[in-house]
Amino acid sequence: MKKGIAFVTALSLTLAVSGTALAAETTEGVMTHAEYVAAELETEVTVETYVQAKQSWWEDKATVYSQNEDGAYFLYNMACSEEDYEKLVPGTKIKVTGYKAEWSGEVEIIDATFEIIEGEEYIAPVTDVTELLGKDELIDHQNEYVAFKGMTVEAAGQDENGNDVAFLYNWDGSGTDGDDLYFNVSLNDETYTFTVESYLCDNTTDVYKAVTELKIGDTIDMEGFLYWYEGVNPHITMVTPAK
Repeated sequence: MKKGIAFVTALSLTLAVSGTALAAETTEGVMTHAEYVAAELETEVTVETYVQAKQSWWEDKATVYSQNEDGAYFLYNMACSEEDYEKLVPGTKIKVTGYKAEWSGEVEIIDATFEIIEGEEYIAPVTDVTELLGKDELIDHQNEYVAFKGMTVEAAGQDENGNDVAFLYNWDGSGTDGDDLYFNVSLNDETYTFTVESYLCDNTTDVYKAVTELKIGDTIDMEGFLYWYEGVNPHITMVTPAK
């Protein structure tokens, strides 16, 4: 489910103007991913990470999926002008300072500011986590760009005529075209709910169309970000027939 819009303290943004000089300045106080994981909730954290995808911008706040070589960070409602939001293209390196928080199992950075670090780029490779579904180790990859392979589409609910359907608009079927898509997939007799987050992939995208065309019983491969909501709830960005 989407969160309500939260109050975020307005803080100033500092942009990098020299990649080399800034690199020396930004190493001090920057956490490793392991240090971030170990940090207590509601404490200030500082990380260097790379933009992987942008979910939304609204009223000078940006929500961003990010990752470095060691792990991933979900940046929720980060202070960001519309002009700077356009600069946050995939691969862009940023230094982020905010507070570690948790919402229904999703660990994220809130009340954050950032600065762009010029001269370095990184796009995370996809990690196949199919075999980790149902295992405790899966959460170690939270917010990373991941793949799920060979999963079977199950009924997500029923339509107004009582017929099983492969997806729902919104988690309870209350939505319409353009809203989030929820669909169920199974592996080894366990069923999981996956989502196409409409702010991330709207109804003009290939993945949105692909999910609306799913049939119960289809076997599919998927890629997306390992979001968490009361358990694993990936935000899917690509769906293809299983190879």
